[in-house]
Amino acid sequence: MLSPNTQTFQSLAQQYQTALLEDVVPFWSRHSLDAEEGGYFTCLDRWGQVFDTDKFVWLQNRQVWLFSVLYNRVEPRPEWLAIAQSGADFLARHGRDPEGNWYFSLTRAGEPLTQPHSIFSDCFAAMAFSQYALAQQENPEISQASQAIARQAYENVLRRRDNPKGVYNKTYPGTRPLKSLAVPMILANLSLEMDWFLPPEVIDQVLSQTVAEVMGDFLDPGLGLLREAVSPQGKINDSFEGRLLNPGHGMEALWFVMDIARRRGQTDLIAQAADSLLKTLEFAWDREHGGLFYFLDSQGHPPQQLEWDQKLWWAHLETCVAFALAFQLTGREDCWRAFLKVHDYTWAHFPDPEGGEWYGYLDRRGEVLLPLKGGKWKGCFHVPRSLLLCWRIFAALAETQDQDGIKA
Repeated sequence: MLSPNTQTFQSLAQQYQTALLEDVVPFWSRHSLDAEEGGYFTCLDRWGQVFDTDKFVWLQNRQVWLFSVLYNRVEPRPEWLAIAQSGADFLARHGRDPEGNWYFSLTRAGEPLTQPHSIFSDCFAAMAFSQYALAQQENPEISQASQAIARQAYENVLRRRDNPKGVYNKTYPGTRPLKSLAVPMILANLSLEMDWFLPPEVIDQVLSQTVAEVMGDFLDPGLGLLREAVSPQGKINDSFEGRLLNPGHGMEALWFVMDIARRRGQTDLIAQAADSLLKTLEFAWDREHGGLFYFLDSQGHPPQQLEWDQKLWWAHLETCVAFALAFQLTGREDCWRAFLKVHDYTWAHFPDPEGGEWYGYLDRRGEVLLPLKGGKWKGCFHVPRSLLLCWRIFAALAETQDQDGIKA
């Protein structure tokens, strides 16, 4: 097992940085730009060839966010800002309905295809235009207009948080009301992304509410795991939906919670989240073939989802981020061992050194199911974001290991 020392941290930082800047970002820069209509192609095969031109609004926004973040936090390269601008301009023209709600999908030219049924289109619009506004601060008119778009999208999310699908909800009202972990989870991260220009009291209130909901309503105290859905009062519901676990979502939500706890100096909350991470890994790890299961039933019953045993890119990458952050904040050896376990599986199975970028969908045995690099659900987001975050975590650990009491 690798020892947690300066040399190891430097090596890991270099590994994640190189993959980000020399493989993943160039892949999307080369293959995804729609030079004629604006915005991005996300349906890319193994070699980066476009196989469908529909544009999914949440993925468009995610790519605006990613290239804005690269410009803001890595290096102000003009080509990165130009890529972000291509998507931002396209979305500002075509992304919303007349009431300001964000569509789910568009044609290549920007004509609406799917109604604004998903709150996540609005979530990622708020994230995207917040970061894009920050990137465009030298152009006040663009920055202010982008802030206004971000603020409106954020208000949409707050307004719809208790009924995310609104008129598009197909569930019969009243019989089995459930709320989803996905909403407070994404709202927590979204609020942190926007804290540079939203009033501090608004951010603090939303963060307090989301953490209380995630760690109070959705965290099963007996199992130590985050459920995907509970009653509006935070009670367990014995049904397919109520027993559902999505380990990747749980891992992602828990690192969001740790990020908030770090901001607030809440060491007890960090420790609680780290404990839940470890329990999730123990519960969800495939002991026969390795990797994290996609879906599980909390009581061990057959899951409703037929794809339950697939191994997905984002779940493993978000878990790498979660355990890297947990180790950074706690110095716990069990978090370090957990990180290495997931890191080793992830790097052995998902990167594609021949075609570039990373595979998204593996079967239970870890073999490639779909060789695509992007589609309706996979875009320019989880891979580069996770690589960036892990790079920064390990670079910081390498710099501060003496202060943290970890000797080389």
